Amino acid sequence: MGQSIVEWHRASPAIGVYGRSMSTTVGDDAASAPVRPRNIPAEIARSWLLVPATRPEIFDESAASRADAVVLDIEDAVDPKKKDGARNDVIDWLRNGGEAWVRINDVHSQFWADDVANLRNVPGLLGVMLAKTENAEQVKETYHRLDGKTRVLALVESALGIEEANNIARAEGAFRLAFGSGDFRRDTGMAADREAMAYPRAKLVVASRVGNLPGPIDGPTVGTNHPILREQSAITVSMGMTGKLCLAIDQTTIINEVISPTPTDVAWATDFMNDFDARGGVIRDGSDLPRLGRAEKIMKLAVAYGVQPAL
Repeated sequence: MGQSIVEWHRASPAIGVYGRSMSTTVGDDAASAPVRPRNIPAEIARSWLLVPATRPEIFDESAASRADAVVLDIEDAVDPKKKDGARNDVIDWLRNGGEAWVRINDVHSQFWADDVANLRNVPGLLGVMLAKTENAEQVKETYHRLDGKTRVLALVESALGIEEANNIARAEGAFRLAFGSGDFRRDTGMAADREAMAYPRAKLVVASRVGNLPGPIDGPTVGTNHPILREQSAITVSMGMTGKLCLAIDQTTIINEVISPTPTDVAWATDFMNDFDARGGVIRDGSDLPRLGRAEKIMKLAVAYGVQPAL
């Protein structure tokens, strides 16, 4: 249990969303299916890059970016008259070696049935993000309409959805929860500041724990101000959320950095694990078990994210 971070790296190569090691490429033609710098399991993915499905010319660039997860958006980003064409472009790209999540239209829309029917069994589809999720049945129905295997990330965007979050998190097929903060504010009239958004964020964190899901994904930061993005990403972490939606490639690096353990965290975890091992794994007092759990979590995330301990 007292492995150094280097030993942990050697013993636990990072695994991608399909169980491949990070060195595995997608397809044979790197130009048609660019390889991301690092494959992060979707359970711990930090940056979720939303890409308009109306812009297939940037699909490759987005897939090759530092985003932990790419979400091709055929919902809010697409005019109703262009839905079919955008969906077809997404499917064509996936069939030609691309890999991504797809944000689909909500269950009550006229487009949802076509979305799930056409995306069913499409290679390269990593999962779907279900817009405007408001109850568990919507997740379950989407999951079964696809194939009973494809992961459903429930995007909660309304007061009703927040209040149903516990049930949504326990729904069959639910993979992770995400916060549609913009639509939630429009639905409730609440402000965007930290205090106003504390309740819905906390609700999703608690619901994720109740449903035994990975930590939830926070809403995006709009705009190009990186100091604000860094500040809001820190709020994401402080609330117990473990991912964040983003709207531009240049946001991914900051989100990844802020949500990752710091080198100082990793150094502490390494020292604690080495000390714990040196004393034979003996629990000395009531503080050891919580610290052991924290150290183990930090070490595992450090391996996955490639964070080295501070010297």
